[in-house]
Amino acid sequence: MLRGPGGFSRRRAPGGGDNYKWWAFSAIGISFVTQVMSISMVFVALAAIADDFGVTLGEVSWVVIAQALTISALMMPMGRLADIVGRRRIHLLGLLVYGSGAIAVVLAPSFGALIAARVWMATGNSMGQAVGTAMVVSVFPPEERGNAIGAQATAVAIGGASGPIVGGLVLQWLPWEALFVLTLIPTSIALVWGYLILDDARMNQPFGDRAPFDYAGALLSAAAIALLVLTINNPLRLGWTSPPMLAGLAVVVLLFAAFARRELRTEAPMLELRLFDNPVFSMAVLARLAGFMSMTVSRFLVPIYLLSVRELEEAAVGGLIFLTSLGMGIAAQGSGRLSDRFGTRTLPFAGVAGARKVRLPMAFFDGGTPIVVVALLLLGLGLGMGTWNVPNNSAIMGAVPASRLGVVGALTNLTRNAGNVLGQAIAAGVVAAVMAAGGFDIPLSEIADTPGAAASFIDGWRAAYALAVAFSAASLVLAIRTKPAFERIPR
Repeated sequence: MLRGPGGFSRRRAPGGGDNYKWWAFSAIGISFVTQVMSISMVFVALAAIADDFGVTLGEVSWVVIAQALTISALMMPMGRLADIVGRRRIHLLGLLVYGSGAIAVVLAPSFGALIAARVWMATGNSMGQAVGTAMVVSVFPPEERGNAIGAQATAVAIGGASGPIVGGLVLQWLPWEALFVLTLIPTSIALVWGYLILDDARMNQPFGDRAPFDYAGALLSAAAIALLVLTINNPLRLGWTSPPMLAGLAVVVLLFAAFARRELRTEAPMLELRLFDNPVFSMAVLARLAGFMSMTVSRFLVPIYLLSVRELEEAAVGGLIFLTSLGMGIAAQGSGRLSDRFGTRTLPFAGVAGARKVRLPMAFFDGGTPIVVVALLLLGLGLGMGTWNVPNNSAIMGAVPASRLGVVGALTNLTRNAGNVLGQAIAAGVVAAVMAAGGFDIPLSEIADTPGAAASFIDGWRAAYALAVAFSAASLVLAIRTKPAFERIPR
């Protein structure tokens, strides 16, 4: 029997009290898959969007950049707001904003209106990403935290892997607008199911944190993060030592300094920076940043290698890339359960070490590397990263009080996004610099048809992978230091 907003009967969850965690996760998981899928599937639609609105491929890249800026800038403020007003409320409101943004994208009469609609849609996405981790962690008992985060990581992997596949299939027969119409179906299901099932009281947040919202801190953090993401993306393709780029980086530093000063002096900060005094928390966050910087080098360069050097068909490339997400999804489930039983120190170490061993042979790919070897290494990379990611996230979430789960959950997702952006920018810059030094300042699409360009790309590939291995080594050292000693979590 339904009892209005807040879920089923307070006396008994559907299927039994112990099963409520999985009923709640089903509502949250649908939104995870949908929103992550929408991020990855839009890449395959960029060419069609450019043709429809008569803009260049450079201009249409703002469809992606506007989304990245919005999600990154708003994630932490939305997480903190959820700690104050309720995570369920922000989650459901985020689904409404996201769905209305998808409708606005479909109906956009101009390219400018499309960008505005994407910003609105990304606002809803940021609300979902901000509270998702905190909601999943809080609905499971503490001794099952790894299991909860493992389930979340699997949902994210499914969304990331299915985006390009679904996008490619839909675009074979339907216009690009159909992609956004398609997202409305699971979004509506997640909204209705979440309204019926989710309950702040059952997620250990009956009243929320009544501290005032830190508007100044939110504004400073949003401005600093947005400018950092914009500068690193370098959409105008300026030189990294050019005055505008140096000025942008200097402003980013000043904004972060002002943010830190504000947070340390206010009684109700948006992000409690003193949490970093906890070595488990600080080491795990830094390990997460370094790990995703290393991971994204492969995610960025492997498709280029397969398409432009090996000249494989897009469908085959998509299938090979899927193996990494498959490995992450498989490993996430097992590592989550094992971290609940044996602690959060050993598995991150094993995962990072395994992924590092996979990256070493990947650095020596060339035009004749057997595709079977490529496939096995991509699967192994996903298994290693999945083994590391879940206990790393569990260590971070387990080191903070329940009242801060929203903003810290947002911080873990923001750290992942920042690692991805930084790693991609560094990989792109290294490969471009090596190729330019060799006299091949050409578009990636011309690598296969330009004599000597493929060999120059491989040289840049190896330099970038040397950095990826270095990032991985840093993450390995930090993973070792995340826990002072081996720890078994009592059951």
